[in-house]
Amino acid sequence: MTTRDGGVSTEPWSSLNLGLGSGDEPSQVLVNRGLVQSSMGVPAVYFKQVHGVKALAIEAQTPSGLEGDVAWTTQSNIACAMMAADCLPILVCHPKAKWVAAAHAGWRGLAGAKGHGVVETLAQGAIEHGLATQDCLVWLGPCIGPTAFEVGQDVLDAFISQQEPALETMLSEDFFVPQGGGKYLADLAGLARWRLIAAGFQVICGNDSDLSWCTYRQESKYHSHRRDALRKGGSGRMAAYIWITT
Repeated sequence: MTTRDGGVSTEPWSSLNLGLGSGDEPSQVLVNRGLVQSSMGVPAVYFKQVHGVKALAIEAQTPSGLEGDVAWTTQSNIACAMMAADCLPILVCHPKAKWVAAAHAGWRGLAGAKGHGVVETLAQGAIEHGLATQDCLVWLGPCIGPTAFEVGQDVLDAFISQQEPALETMLSEDFFVPQGGGKYLADLAGLARWRLIAAGFQVICGNDSDLSWCTYRQESKYHSHRRDALRKGGSGRMAAYIWITT
């Protein structure tokens, strides 16, 4: 997982911005991507992320720029990449099988439709490769945290509408804190953990909703679209990567 440090971009994208289309000079973004590739030792496939649930299997010849929010591969030495600047990157692997996956989880992609979001797409991918979700390992990257992610009633409704009535109170109480005026503070990483557990994933590491993982609050470390896009006129993008080495 990258931070905002180590690249060539200038303000407000400084300095390691990996997002083409972020308003930064494309040439600088490509230099930054090259720096990351040199550090990792393998190339990466970047998607045009649209807050959906579509998955693509990638291999060495897969071009960047395809539309999707979930990627997986069974090939060595090609990295699945998911960009983020407040949304939650999710990385998944199996300790024995040759399969890795990554997802971009904003609230829309996480909620999905009719109970199927990016987490369920990840679970489906594991099962299609003959793997049990409970045997997979999950890592959650930094995202906007529960003290900064203010949302409206529509976001709460997007999650509640898909649940059994008995779960609605637990969902709203655990992950949405009322602020008045139809606004809530939402715990995006908490919602992801909840959906992951429901999908059968048991080993979930990384972002535990602590302040240290919050892209919005940790300005010197992380890009944040919600914090910087209006205030500074632009925001960079970080990326999470996962690949098979052998």
